[in-house]
Amino acid sequence: MKISLTLMNPLEDYRLAVEAEALGYDAMWFADNPILWPDCYVMMALAAQATTRIRLGTGISVPGLRLAPVTAHSVASVNQIAPGRTFLGIGVGGSGARLVGQKPMRLREFGEYLRVLRGLLHGEEVDYAGESGTSSIRFLNAGAGFRNVEDRIPIYVAANGPKALQLAGRYGDGVISMSGEDPDTIASRMKLIQQGATAAGRTLGDDFYSTIVTAVLVLRSGEKLTDERVINGTGALVTGMLHVTYANYQQTGDESLVPPFMHGIWEEYRDYVESLDIPPERRAYGLFEGHATHCLPHERRFVTPPLIEACAVVAGPDEIAERVRQADAAGLSELSLTSPLVTQHELMHDFTEVMKRL
Repeated sequence: MKISLTLMNPLEDYRLAVEAEALGYDAMWFADNPILWPDCYVMMALAAQATTRIRLGTGISVPGLRLAPVTAHSVASVNQIAPGRTFLGIGVGGSGARLVGQKPMRLREFGEYLRVLRGLLHGEEVDYAGESGTSSIRFLNAGAGFRNVEDRIPIYVAANGPKALQLAGRYGDGVISMSGEDPDTIASRMKLIQQGATAAGRTLGDDFYSTIVTAVLVLRSGEKLTDERVINGTGALVTGMLHVTYANYQQTGDESLVPPFMHGIWEEYRDYVESLDIPPERRAYGLFEGHATHCLPHERRFVTPPLIEACAVVAGPDEIAERVRQADAAGLSELSLTSPLVTQHELMHDFTEVMKRL
């Protein structure tokens, strides 16, 4: 089982990749959201120059922000600096799309986007539909040091739902999902991925790569979910789930989409949002201040033990190690850890106690 980190950091924190490499982590994923965080490809390039072993990729790139050839060019440019250490995580887009006024990409368009990406990153010529019509394109100036597609750049498709998982099997070299590290969930996802591969005439090899991103906090002896350190280490991610849920609710008006684990607090959170001095059309946007990086003081009361347990893996090192072993036995390739900004460095070091037990 590979262990990695998914980060949403200021630019100067690319140096965390150096420390993570020294601690034995296998990869770092850099988040993509132009309204919230620095450019993921700039972060990758800085980390690439400062490291020698650790793998570096996007976690996850948002297709609606860049044309497919631009995304391929960006990741291949970083691969020139860190040959063979670069990967591309990509999904339809969530907050990264919504905060610039776009909807997540439709799956049919996403499949076409992946087709173009895959061809270009394999050094092939592909048909590409631009504004002036469809034409054949390929990278020029091969071997001139502008980019590197000779060293393989795997594409990891972000997917949790059935259709997206099937797309991962059709076009991806791997899949990245949010949470669900239990063996049953891993098995059910792989079944859908296999269906997509079969429909495309692909045979997935043993090297098909599966990653799960999950919030983690390693409990210390005697700690409880109501303790300050636990709330600090999970709060921004718990409230981040509430932000996304409210944004989906505002778009659809459908409260049946609210996850069951929020039912005890959803009404209070909805009423809180609608009491804010923010015009209705700006509510979802305003909520994303601090999203997944900082827990704002006035949202702290929503970080309850039930939501912490639902949104994060919070346990002692022995229990977490056992859960990792079970996921490994079920076929998971990599577990990627994430946490709020204030506790990322702490998590990096705390989780080494889990790694010693694996």
